[in-house]
Amino acid sequence: MAGEKRASYQNETYWGRPVPGFGSLDARVVVVGLAPGAHGANRTGRIFTGDRSGDFLFASLYRTGFASQATSTRIGDGLSLENAYITSPVKCAPPDNRPTAKEKATCRTWLMAEWQALDQAEVVVCLGGIAFSETWHLLKDTGLVLPSPRPKFGHGVEVDLTGVGGPRVLGCYHPSQQNTFTGRLTPDMMDAVFNRAMGMIS
Repeated sequence: MAGEKRASYQNETYWGRPVPGFGSLDARVVVVGLAPGAHGANRTGRIFTGDRSGDFLFASLYRTGFASQATSTRIGDGLSLENAYITSPVKCAPPDNRPTAKEKATCRTWLMAEWQALDQAEVVVCLGGIAFSETWHLLKDTGLVLPSPRPKFGHGVEVDLTGVGGPRVLGCYHPSQQNTFTGRLTPDMMDAVFNRAMGMIS
């Protein structure tokens, strides 16, 4: 993917490597996406940075008190997160933005390492069905006894796992252009999820 440059970025050097999470390790809220965007994080080296999905997400995080600014254009642009950490279950940009089962399984080790470092996390916001499913895998792999069957993903879905020693899990549609351009996900809808997350933390 690193070699497939968009015409407007021909003069830029793409990051083209696994993209780490971003934010504070003492965060109370963990945001789980899908994978680096081919011309966003795969280009800039920072998750949800440099594409329209990131523009939509960080604008919401800014409005709801988690981000220092509403834009995320490049590493070193002054952006910082307060009480939030953003990661993804797949660390490299997958072809056609469709990660395979093998990619997801391979990257779970890295997601687990991040989760273990985030020992203050109380809420997980899952951006899309894959994030919801992979978060469930992650929490199960930590040894938590989770409800069965797994709750169905949906926008605004809430799963309280505090009774088994886990976090609260919130569902949110992914801020992909397919969702935001069609109105399936609006700014108010995303703000409502993050405001809910803010209200859940201690």
